[in-house]
Amino acid sequence: MRSPLQKVMLMRPVVRGFHTRAFAPRPLRCFHQTTPVSLPRRRNFFTSNQLLAPNDDASTGAATDALLSHPGPSSAPPKRKPVRASAAKSLRLGSTTKPSHSKRAATSSKSPVPEVTTPDEADSSRSIRALCVAQSFDMAKVQEILLFHGFELDPDGTDFDTQAVVHARGVNNGDIFIFPSGTVVTWSMPEDVLVKLAEKHLIRAARFPHLKHSELEMLAFAPDESRDTSFMKGELVILGTKKQESEQNRTDTTLAKIAFSSGLARSPKLAVLETALEYLLQESKATLNVLAAGSQHKLQRSSILKMTGQLLNLRSQLNHYSDITEELPDMFWESESVLEEYYNQIGAALSVRRRIEILNKRIDYANENVTVLREMISEKYGHRLEWIIIALITVEVLFELRRVYREDFAAEA
Repeated sequence: MRSPLQKVMLMRPVVRGFHTRAFAPRPLRCFHQTTPVSLPRRRNFFTSNQLLAPNDDASTGAATDALLSHPGPSSAPPKRKPVRASAAKSLRLGSTTKPSHSKRAATSSKSPVPEVTTPDEADSSRSIRALCVAQSFDMAKVQEILLFHGFELDPDGTDFDTQAVVHARGVNNGDIFIFPSGTVVTWSMPEDVLVKLAEKHLIRAARFPHLKHSELEMLAFAPDESRDTSFMKGELVILGTKKQESEQNRTDTTLAKIAFSSGLARSPKLAVLETALEYLLQESKATLNVLAAGSQHKLQRSSILKMTGQLLNLRSQLNHYSDITEELPDMFWESESVLEEYYNQIGAALSVRRRIEILNKRIDYANENVTVLREMISEKYGHRLEWIIIALITVEVLFELRRVYREDFAAEA
């Protein structure tokens, strides 16, 4: 048994611990900046940036000063996005189309045409651009809009029917040709001027505009002062301007431009139909994939009828409501035969006939798919009607049995 003195001696450390902040000594922690942390960071790590590389010798410093005083090509302002070839360009090579809000730069790798990369790099004074923004134009309203903005109509006196083509002259003697197919063709004019004219001013005369699905076709031309006639060299238009330079008579040059423009106007119009068909095929692709997997798909009659109407509209625009498939427009029948040759040359260069054949075949294929879906819808509704008829017959039989039973019961009573 311990004495009272020993108990006091044992309790003294315990009691003493209650009056301190800790029962045991704490480890030392450095909350202040130590010597290694206070040192500057050593930039001897690996880096490909010469500005951050270690400056060990004078050559490195000289290189750094050179970089700071003479910035490289990376400091140059970014260029605009190059013009992208759209659906019609691929169809010229016999391939399928691809959807896109298209702008096309028509070039040829085999012909001596300089490749057009961007609108800034291309010389607008040697370019032909065709933009399709609507199904058709009201030509009377087109003339009113051009006169309101101060354009001179038919400046060279070609006397073409204004319901077939309207000719005006713009800035820097650039020519503007508006066709009733909803296409505007310009010669020697910048692209932004063409887009502003077509999408902001002439759009008021448009019937069924489609600005979100507009198509742009671009070719190049070169004037030849030693020739009276013009011709196509690959996808380059050689424009004979001998009479214009010698006699100051632009009538023949303007007639040639009208013939080439009329043939070029078919290409963006055809590209709009190609893109519309591609969107339609993409919409029906999901339904066909579900049916191919053997799954049940909830086909709706309204969607099938909508697809049928769109296909009929595309076929009508291609073969009935426009002059895309015409061998020669009516306005060239009474003109010189050389204009017909110009029209056919640019049509051959842009593979218009081949693209029309491919588009008609693709419409036939899409029509077959829609026909199968329509038959499935009809069969589905036919089965539903059969079950309704069976249910009605069953109800009628039940009522007849009830009547017979009540008559027999009344007779027995």
